[in-house]
This record gives sequence, structure tokens and C-alpha cells, in this order.
Amino acid sequence: MGRFRRLLANIRGRDLAVGDIHGHFQRLEQCLEAVGFDPAVDRLFSVGDLVDRGPHSEVVLEWLAQPWFHAVQGNHEALAITRVRGGRLDLDMYRAAGGSWFLDLPRAAQLRFAERFEQLPIAIEVESAAGLVGLLHADSPFADWAVLRSWLELELDHDSKVREVCQWSRRRLKEGDTQPVQGLRALLVGHTPVLEAKLLGNVWHLDTGGWASGHFTLMDMRTLQLVSPGPDAAPAPQPISPT
Repeated sequence: MGRFRRLLANIRGRDLAVGDIHGHFQRLEQCLEAVGFDPAVDRLFSVGDLVDRGPHSEVVLEWLAQPWFHAVQGNHEALAITRVRGGRLDLDMYRAAGGSWFLDLPRAAQLRFAERFEQLPIAIEVESAAGLVGLLHADSPFADWAVLRSWLELELDHDSKVREVCQWSRRRLKEGDTQPVQGLRALLVGHTPVLEAKLLGNVWHLDTGGWASGHFTLMDMRTLQLVSPGPDAAPAPQPISPT
């Protein structure tokens, strides 16, 4: 599968992107229905963190088996992989971050999830008539998308520092950095909850805490417009914890 994936433009339907899901697939399904998502022609792109916290993390394998669903690997998928592959991991932190469902699985079941998560790319780029749209979980470690593409395709990241920025960095939001990532029309990310979708440079932060508040943000990747089902379709927002 590789760490970097390219996809052609969708000429039949819409390409929609969504922020962190965190095990709330049922809530996401309701959101997709509300905007008329058609799996026969539309595609859904996820910026990662598919699992943990919510009640339906186990169905992630069913979603990843759908030809219309594409996701990058978030830090929560990386935590599951680290647990199975024997890397250093703070188990109390992982459990507090919603990983109990995974930690309490039998080893064989953990392996099944981790093997699928390992197949997820770190970055995806999707063609559009107006230019490339990229997806990462957290942020680009380079100011030029072509550099990141090369690092991931050539697997130059032996010490994992590039991957760490891609999956864990909150720097851009904390600093309010508006420098664009060159070579992209837009970069779509999640990881850090925001009350409303936020644009810094050409980087859109889409994690509006749908897993906490029910307010999933969907973006049409062709127009870069937010797709809304209307105010009556979602429950009232609740405070979002930025963990």
C-alpha cells in the first residue's frame, strides 16, 4: 500500500472529507445521510483517528473495506500499531485517550486491527481540476508537499521524526502559522479539535469534535466548501476536550 497514496479526481460524484471520527461511525453515517452521500458515486476521505473514545471502534474494519472510504493513519491508529509491535507506549495514557476497547481485545484480534492500520498511508493526495488536495492527520513537516511526498515514497524517515509531525503536531494552530504548504491547493488535517473548521494559509483544520459534540464537518474537496445538512440535523454542540 505504501506510506503515500495518490488518487485520481472523482468525475462521477463528490469527494467529501471529514475530521476525526473516534469510533462514532453511527453518528457519521447519520451525517452522511443528511447531506445525501451516495456511495455509488461519492467518496469519503478521513484525516485519521478512526478509533478510540466512541462506542463503535470495532466497525472500523467494515468501513475500511468499503471502496468509497479512504483514510490516512492518525496517531490513534499508530498507538494501536505500537502496542502490537512492541514499541514504547504509555498504557495509562492510551487507556485515558480511549484505547480501552483495543487494549482489552485478545491478542489475535488486536493483530487483525493493527495489520489493517499499518496499510493506511501517512498522506494522501487527490487530484482536482483546480489542483492537488492533500490529507494528513496533523500537519506537514515540510513547507513543500513534494518534499514530504519524496520522504514517504522513498521511506527516508528512518527515525520517524517526519511521521511524528504528520501525526502528532499541533504547532500550526498554536502559533497561528499562515504559511501555505507549497504544491497543494489545500491541505486537510484533523487531530486538534476546533469549534469551527479553521483555515490557516491553505491548511484546513476539520476536527470539529464530531465524536464529542455530534458536529462533524464535511468538506467538498472539489470546491473546498463546507457541506452542511442544516441546523436541525445535528444535536446541540457540547464542550470539546482538546486531548
